[in-house]
This record gives sequence, C-alpha cells and structure tokens, in this order.
Amino acid sequence: MIGIETDTAAIIAREGQYIAQTYKRPPFALVRGAGVHVYDADGGRYTDWVAGIAVNALGYADPALDEALRAQLDTGLIHVSNLYHTAPHVLVAEKLVGGCFADRVFFCNSGAEANEGAIKFARKFARSAGAPATKTDIVTFTGGFHGRTIGALSVTPKAAYQAPFAPLMAGVKVAEFNDIESARALIDGDTCAVIVEPVQGEGGIHPATAEFLAALRDLCDQYGALLIFDEVQCGVGRTGHLWAHQSGTTTPDIMTTAKPLAGGLPVGAILCTSAVADALAPGDHGSTFAGSPLVMSAALTVLDRVAADDFLAHVRAVGAYLLERLATLTHDCIVDVRGRGLMVALELNKPAAPIIERGYEHGLLLVNAGANVLRFVPPLIVERAHVDQLIDTLQIILGD
Repeated sequence: MIGIETDTAAIIAREGQYIAQTYKRPPFALVRGAGVHVYDADGGRYTDWVAGIAVNALGYADPALDEALRAQLDTGLIHVSNLYHTAPHVLVAEKLVGGCFADRVFFCNSGAEANEGAIKFARKFARSAGAPATKTDIVTFTGGFHGRTIGALSVTPKAAYQAPFAPLMAGVKVAEFNDIESARALIDGDTCAVIVEPVQGEGGIHPATAEFLAALRDLCDQYGALLIFDEVQCGVGRTGHLWAHQSGTTTPDIMTTAKPLAGGLPVGAILCTSAVADALAPGDHGSTFAGSPLVMSAALTVLDRVAADDFLAHVRAVGAYLLERLATLTHDCIVDVRGRGLMVALELNKPAAPIIERGYEHGLLLVNAGANVLRFVPPLIVERAHVDQLIDTLQIILGD
C-alpha cells in the first residue's frame, strides 16, 4: 500500500492522473464491505443495490467465501494456467453441468470473453458440420448487451457503444426483441447462431417471453443454427432460478455466464452441449488465466450456496416483495416497474442519473440500465428490511 488508503482526495486525484478516464465515478472512495453494505474512506455507509453490477451475489465478507479463498491461498496455487490439471476447475465444471442442459464447459475471465468464445464456437460448429462457407451470420436483438470487445460489441446494437469503434464484425443482423416475426424474417440458412438474453440487463431489465424463446428454438432447429443464451447478468440465481431460462422449458445449445459466478473475482464460462464441444479441437480456443484454482475455489462456494433450493426461494420471495413495494410508489415520474427475482427495474420519465446522485447522499448505491431506468441488482442475501429502507429513501429522492 502507498499511504492513500483512507485519504479520499488523494485517491481521487491520483485516479485522475493515472487511470484512463472511461468511467464517471462518484466523489467518495470505498474501503471495505460487510453483508449488503459498503463503507467509504470517510466513514460513510451505503446499502448496496448494485452488487458490483450484479456480481457480488453473497455480498461482502461472506465467511464461507473468505474461508475458501484462504484455504486455496494456503496451498500456494493461485494460478498455474490451463496447461495443467487442477481439481477446482473440474469440480466447478461438474457442478455447472449438473445444474443445466450442458455437457461441457470452457472457462474464461469475463462475460465479454464468454460471448466472444460463443461466437467462435458457433462458427466452428457450422464449419465442422460441413455447412456452406456463407453460414456465419449471427442474429441478435434490439436492447441486447453482450460486451465491449469487438465480437461481443458487434452483437450489441447500440450506436453509442459501436460507432467509435467501427467497422465491427461482419455478418450481424438485428431483430426486434420479443418480436418473433422480426426474427423469422432474418434467420435463414446463412445463420450460424442466434444470441439473446433471457432477461435483458443493460437494455433496461426486459424479460423475454416464453413464447419468444420457444419460437427462437424452433427457428434455430429449422435452419441448423445454434441458440445462445447470454446469462452473464441474469444467471446464477439472479432471477430466483439457478439459470433464468429455467423458468420455462426452452434450452439453448450454448449458454454464457460470468458476473456472480465467483463472488467478485473475474470469471466467465461457456456452457455447451456435447455436439458443440465435439466440434472443437486442441488449439481452437484458449485463455491463460481462466479456471485458476483461486477463482474456481470461490466459484465452487458460490454455486454450493446459490443453487440451494432455500437460497433460490429467498431470492424469489424478496424479489417479489421488492416489486410489490416499488409498485406502491406513486410519483408522477414513474413509468413502469418490472423484473424477475432480484433483477428489477424502475422506469422513469426523466433521467435516472440525478436520482443516483441523490441516493449517495442518503446512503444508497444505485445504478441505471439506460438513461431513464433505475436497476436494482443487490447482493442476493438482501432482506425485506433493506427493501423497506430503500422504499423509504426513494419516497424522498424521487420527489425532489
């Protein structure tokens, strides 16, 4: 450490001097966390409704997670690379496969990496199946967000994100979310994959309908395309099911996950069927840091907790209570309340940014999902009492 740990002004000044300015951060510096709260360098406490952008599923200073990390550190193996066998990544893969449609797992380090890999897997699958060279198109949907790297950005149809980095990956077609006729018009014999979020996150917390996902499955089967579910934000218990798509009956060929899987450490995973995995050969894809013993030890702890029936029931119950309480707010600026589990949106008819700023003054960490949407993605251990505190504060700051 270099002597600035509790000096807010010094932290912010040095951040401005040494870090690329791609984020607009609030004027405080966080120094520790416990449960669903974080604390700044000046002693301020905030109830966290962001969870590191839907990452910190078990909150802060979780005893079991801390113990798992210390135990792995005691072995001396933090990283060895994918050149060697280790037990933790095998155990996590086994648990992931046991909880869903998938047969195989590829580990990486983020959601964007997972979606990049999924695109590669889909194109390799088409080639291995002897498809024409033209079968490389990817169909994506309005409001979707799949990451900031070039391939993932190419299937994230938002001009503000894409325009500064054009030209992007060719072969991407954009259909209307939850509009199956729009998708039907674009999916054809040249489509190698369709990528969709079962619940859109950055796009404003919009759940896909069961009928829409089922129709996409039928179209993919009809044209020999792979169906990719992006559960980077909506997966690992966030909606009250281990995987968001498990609230229905439609299954994908590939699923990507990341954010909460290791409780705050960098992780990503591509889950796929045997048919997809069998199209891959040694050297087709790789990742130096993926599946490290330390990160996988954390992931194993998270999955053990989050996959439990009582834990998921808690998420559903508190999520339903959050929706119920948000619906009692009567401010004229409120347009809609929606979501599943603890992935909830409050849509406004005015910018969300000033509300987020006012939240800091009242001890709340809030985040948006689009210019006019407040997004609530707290640690999954949040309680009804925290919801009541949130509503009391929103009553004040929405009326300002």
